[in-house]
Amino acid sequence: MERDASAMDLFARAFADPEGEVARAIASGRRVIRTLGIDAPRARLIAAGFQPVRLVAPRLAATPRADAIMGAAEMGLRGRRLLEALLAPAFPDVPVVITQADIEQPQIFAALRELARLGERAARNVHFLDLLHLPRPASAAYNAARLAELDRWLVAQGGILPGEAALAASEDLLARQRQLRAYLQIAREQGRLSGSDALAIAGACAVLPPEEANAALEALLPALPAPVNGKRVIVCGTAHEGDELYRAIEDAGARIVADHHGWGLIPADRPARVAAPHAGAETVAANAARLAADLVLHLSLDGDEAAPWDKAALLRALPASTPFAALRCASAPDEATRARIVALLSGEPEQPAAPTPPEDRPAAPARPHEQGRSRKSLESVAGFTAYNREWFASVRRAVAEGSPFAVVNANAPQEILRAMDVPFVVNQWWASIVAAKQQSRRYQSLLRARGYPADVEAYSAQGLAAAFDDDAETAPWGGLPRPDFVHAVASSDPTLKLFEQWADETGADCFVYERTVDPRPDLYADWWAQLPGNWEEAVEPCRVDLMVAEMREVIARIEAKTGRTFSPERFAEVMALVNEQEDYYRKTRDLVARTVPAPIGVVDSMPATMVPQWHRGTVWARDAAKAFYEEVRARAEAGLAACPGERVRLMWVGRGLWSEMGFYQKWEESHGAVFVWSMYLALAADGYLRDLSGGKDPLRALASRVVCMGDELRMPTWAGPWHVHEAQTHCIDGAVALQDADPFVVRALREAGIPVLELTADNFNREGEDAAAIEAAITAFIEGSATERARSRQ
Repeated sequence: MERDASAMDLFARAFADPEGEVARAIASGRRVIRTLGIDAPRARLIAAGFQPVRLVAPRLAATPRADAIMGAAEMGLRGRRLLEALLAPAFPDVPVVITQADIEQPQIFAALRELARLGERAARNVHFLDLLHLPRPASAAYNAARLAELDRWLVAQGGILPGEAALAASEDLLARQRQLRAYLQIAREQGRLSGSDALAIAGACAVLPPEEANAALEALLPALPAPVNGKRVIVCGTAHEGDELYRAIEDAGARIVADHHGWGLIPADRPARVAAPHAGAETVAANAARLAADLVLHLSLDGDEAAPWDKAALLRALPASTPFAALRCASAPDEATRARIVALLSGEPEQPAAPTPPEDRPAAPARPHEQGRSRKSLESVAGFTAYNREWFASVRRAVAEGSPFAVVNANAPQEILRAMDVPFVVNQWWASIVAAKQQSRRYQSLLRARGYPADVEAYSAQGLAAAFDDDAETAPWGGLPRPDFVHAVASSDPTLKLFEQWADETGADCFVYERTVDPRPDLYADWWAQLPGNWEEAVEPCRVDLMVAEMREVIARIEAKTGRTFSPERFAEVMALVNEQEDYYRKTRDLVARTVPAPIGVVDSMPATMVPQWHRGTVWARDAAKAFYEEVRARAEAGLAACPGERVRLMWVGRGLWSEMGFYQKWEESHGAVFVWSMYLALAADGYLRDLSGGKDPLRALASRVVCMGDELRMPTWAGPWHVHEAQTHCIDGAVALQDADPFVVRALREAGIPVLELTADNFNREGEDAAAIEAAITAFIEGSATERARSRQ
């Protein structure tokens, strides 16, 4: 397709070589700022005197240093490529703004912050702009505070304070640009502009000065060629940062008449990670009808976990007569992907995975260790399963009698529901029941049959799958009641999409709390000492303010739907019970740390902690934690030990092997090696306590805990120092880490002299030869590095 050479060549050059545009801008005397995130406030940056140039992942670049720092389990390929570029930036003096447009960008910022703390080479002049995207007044107020911080930082970089007149002028420039792009969209629909050219224009507009881009757009419009024909394709899903897939589609004889993703010619109003699936699907369906699309092609690229959650809504919104296909592939397509695109354009339908009939479902393979169940030593834990069964049965009875019911993610502020006497189930607890009853495979089939992914956020999706379970005899514990409320924190890219579709399927009221990120360049590393008593100063007030506002909105919605009234006095009682419970865990953790040989191992501490945690804020949970502590104390005083011949103390880094707890005890008798530490008891001890003395507001205390939850285990600067502190106080001789362990944690432990064995396995897949290899590796580790350190301690 011929087009105006000079204008289009400018766009193609800027799209293909943004680094070259940075060099040209600097040479011309412009002040450049790099932006990472589709939601970077371009008008504000322009008004401050900068030329914003978007930072994209280098195409096909190797990532040796990023792999070593983060690892594939912690960060996807795109994120590692971006981090690699920022570890040795081509223009080290050019400032960088990173936003929270996806879940990996806060991790990139935190990694750079931690590397700076450690004195290592990386981009230094970086600002994290924690912009939120849900249309709520509280989010808007939060954004205003963060933008004011950005303004001050821009002035420190040599810019000017963006005043109203300058902002209005830059907004006018970008509004004109959007108008010109809309004209180009009409031309594309007419067949006068190719999809790959449209993508290059969209990308270049985020690189070029707006005046130059607008002039080129105006020159291009009248010079577009005559229309060409071809099958009309609409592309949606993951945002495309390169044109390889667009060109593959065009090489197959099609033309892309519209795209619905973050970097398209007409970009979405909200980043893909928070866009409501049904709203986006309705837009795609309307355009498919208007443009008589021959194919709607949904692409999930490079392991994007949010995009697959749009498929079910698209299937519902599109007429059956509209051809539709969904592919997961790399952004640089291989021959198999190209062949699949050709087949789809030739009319070959997508082949959905059919659910496996129950009678043909293969039995789950036996695990090598299931025959050797864990040896439990605590009487205080013995009745937990029976209590949980009766409690869940009582919840089902209450719901059958008309009680409201909620399902909440583990990191959501469930204490509100507790105080309002709304029965609830923690979503991850339910997933553990599904797994224990060997129903996970059947639940995956239920999800796939309705167009939902069965392998993305699979653990959190088990509650949604329960909505489709009509097999009363097989349903775990009688089945999960249909919820009236579903609550979560947007701590992953798919969370909002998953929960909104759960609400669509069940009629539940959905509320997803915003996830905020601490953007301070210098962050205290001893959070376990700061947060319990000093949370009012240690956590930024604006983050607490936002969470409090959201919790008040949730309270109002529960009151409106149930007729129940939130009692501050009752809520204070719940929070006091939580503090008592967590204080017992702290006492227990400290007792285990200082007692040699250890009175218990993780086989005891994990269930003793987690089961009451699902019920925190109740008298039963407080008393269960107390009984646990008192029994451990009695064992310590009597000289009873998990392993009387203890010689080596081990730390388990990562998620627990809940279906195979006996694994932890395999080396006690043979090597005197005891796993004495896991994150479960330790996080309960350090992550939940909030001092309420002196008239402190319990609602703000809860908010300060929720906004930090998860950072303690996964966020650089938080996780590494804490694990080192725990290893040192527990006299750890060696740490065993799963493949999803935070690489900064592994690194921090090693630098502190703690030997670490990294396993190439997750917390559920160790069967056959893999299990034998893993056990051999742990045995060698114990006999080598861990024993050597144990001897050096003595």
